[in-house]
Amino acid sequence: NEFRLAFCTFCLYTEEKLGQAEKTELDAHLENLIARADCTKNWTEKIFRQTEVLLQPNPSARIEEFFYEKLDRKIPSRTTNAELLGQHMQDAAKEFGPGTPYGSTLITVGEFQRRLGGAEREFLQMSAINFLTPLRNFLEGDWKTISAEHELRVAQTEFDRQAEVTRLLLEGISSTHVNHLRCLHEFVEAQAAYYAQCHKHMQDLQKELSRFPNSFAVNASTSGVSAGPSHLSSATLPGASPPSHPSNPSNALESSTLKIEEVKPPATGTRKAKVLYDYDAADTSELSLLADELITVYTVPGMDPDWLIGERGNQKGKVPVTYLELLS
Repeated sequence: NEFRLAFCTFCLYTEEKLGQAEKTELDAHLENLIARADCTKNWTEKIFRQTEVLLQPNPSARIEEFFYEKLDRKIPSRTTNAELLGQHMQDAAKEFGPGTPYGSTLITVGEFQRRLGGAEREFLQMSAINFLTPLRNFLEGDWKTISAEHELRVAQTEFDRQAEVTRLLLEGISSTHVNHLRCLHEFVEAQAAYYAQCHKHMQDLQKELSRFPNSFAVNASTSGVSAGPSHLSSATLPGASPPSHPSNPSNALESSTLKIEEVKPPATGTRKAKVLYDYDAADTSELSLLADELITVYTVPGMDPDWLIGERGNQKGKVPVTYLELLS
């Protein structure tokens, strides 16, 4: 608006129209201002285009949004990829059964994916309003005014006054830089807030997943120690506290039927495991553990799936699965 007002004042002052004056030589300072304005326009275009690609990587979607803007119509809201993924997860959970461990976990993860998608949509909207719009206004409004000034051919008799007005107009580029700097700060703050929201959502998701430790134990018991993937539990999640002492209602029965000193490791099926937390043995059939040490583990027929046989040198005893991270 300031550029347009100055341009109108300029035209009234010189009483000339575009294309009706002869081109004259400009002084060095004015030439520098024109070169600076050209540089600002070129880099603003590059920053504007690349920011558009960052916010909307799909070229077809960008073309569609361009036509909506030219037709002065509201751009329809788009479902983000994270929201779509979350919806697919929740739909799959309904098919698999929300009461199953996998189904309930899909519902939880899907909800957080939808939250991440909502945060992304807010970030895109704020960036478009606070950063892209001022740059677009400069390119489509203020810069066209400046370009018209460049193309204006002034009469020699009015050159001094015209050059002075043009010089004042082009010096307004400095205020444009200040405005763009403020917009850039807002863009960075919006981006930082977006990633902070993502970090918070993922922390909340980890807390939610830590409530489902039994689902992993069931998978470990059905697939076996030797063939299944590395054991995952709530103990491996950042910020999680050591699990409570595992309940073993059949401990007395196992002690009478399973003699630890007589248990032999199988020919195949043993694995290495990393101890996540210190563990004090409750009786002589169990093996005390120290955090971060490596032990050999295996299972034997008839054992509780929450327990494994652990060996460390000549020592041997039962160890709780939730205190271990099984290694490949």
